[in-house]
Amino acid sequence: MDDPRRRNGGFEENTMAILDSSGIGGSQDIHDDRISFLEAVRYASLVSESPSVPSWNMYDATFQILRDSRSLELAVASYQLLIELDKRYPRVYCTNSGGIGELVFVKEAWSPFILGQEKSHGTGEGGSKSTDRLIDSLPVEDMLLFQYLVSVLEADFIHRHTLYKESLNWVLFRESMLNTLLGSRKLNFKSLVRDFMSLLLNQCQHHVRNSLPDTVGSCAISSHDSAFSLAIAFPELERRTCSAVQKLLTLVMEIDVIKKEADLLGVTSRIDGFRIPILEIILDELTYNLNHVSSFLAVFSEPKWKLEIVLQYFSKYCMKSSVRTRRSNDTANDLTLESVMNFFSTPTATKNIAKKVTSEVALLLLAHAFQVCVSQQVDMNFSGYASEKIGGTVSQISSKFISAFHNLREVDEDLEITPFEKEALFTAATILLQEPEN
Repeated sequence: MDDPRRRNGGFEENTMAILDSSGIGGSQDIHDDRISFLEAVRYASLVSESPSVPSWNMYDATFQILRDSRSLELAVASYQLLIELDKRYPRVYCTNSGGIGELVFVKEAWSPFILGQEKSHGTGEGGSKSTDRLIDSLPVEDMLLFQYLVSVLEADFIHRHTLYKESLNWVLFRESMLNTLLGSRKLNFKSLVRDFMSLLLNQCQHHVRNSLPDTVGSCAISSHDSAFSLAIAFPELERRTCSAVQKLLTLVMEIDVIKKEADLLGVTSRIDGFRIPILEIILDELTYNLNHVSSFLAVFSEPKWKLEIVLQYFSKYCMKSSVRTRRSNDTANDLTLESVMNFFSTPTATKNIAKKVTSEVALLLLAHAFQVCVSQQVDMNFSGYASEKIGGTVSQISSKFISAFHNLREVDEDLEITPFEKEALFTAATILLQEPEN
């Protein structure tokens, strides 16, 4: 079978020549040259009747335009081109021969990450941007850059996860892009997670006001852009960046679960190293910053992991501690939403928990968990996991949620109820009213 990556349409030299004059003319000339380059790559690789895969240099040049665009038009054009190229020419894909799945890696395929050197392309000498700036208050091009890098990590993850479900072969994830990056000695993982949480808390809760953010103002806007178009685009870019942050967090959570499974199967070794699971870091941050619990759960929308966060939060206070070894099972994994609701079955038990987590936080956590329980009814992809982690019917959970609320109100007469919690209680009451009488 003809591999499009091996075909050379003879266009590389002419296309790359478009960029050779960069730095000679004015900023407008450089901008126009880069737009022409992107259009040439798009035509040759995606639009023409005989498309050819871009060379390594052409891929890298497109990526460098994204990193150093300094204009909304260039940033969006290079980002969209990279996304489309990745869909057309994947670096890794799955094949199935005789019922046996196999992971195929395209030789010498370009990647934004140089994993062996623990950096991404263009982060070396020459005053280029440092990747640790990706989690600050970002200008537009860095938002798109972050979104693209996450999409690359996700694509690599998805193919490996597909085969892992069939083979339980830990090596598939040991060699993944994301796991390799997480294992870097240069990465302060705990600090990274805190920064991502801060980004979600600070950026995703606020809409852009009439004026542009200071960080956007610091990004030079070419004559092809306008402050008006940037003001319109920025809220959506911000939303998508926050979605990318959530995606990255959940990918790490999935890898942690898979590695735990590999530990239990005894197939990990010292070369896999040790890293604190991301959920433990998130829970510690929420435990020591109770005022962040409401905001974080409001913006963290992935239901499976939101429920897991709630269950593990309660397990820190409601489960008896036990000595665990590296390959012992975790009793917190056996905790279900129904069993958590049972912790609030009496005023006395409720009072003990409220002393540890406060009645306000307890009600908030239960409301979010109940929301997940209701959502699983309409999400077929989530229902299998939900039936295991929820542990009861929606009607049973609704009844116990209302009972837990009454007990929390009994032990704390000054308990304030947020609109979100009122809505959850109203939904629970409605579900019970719709239940047929025995």
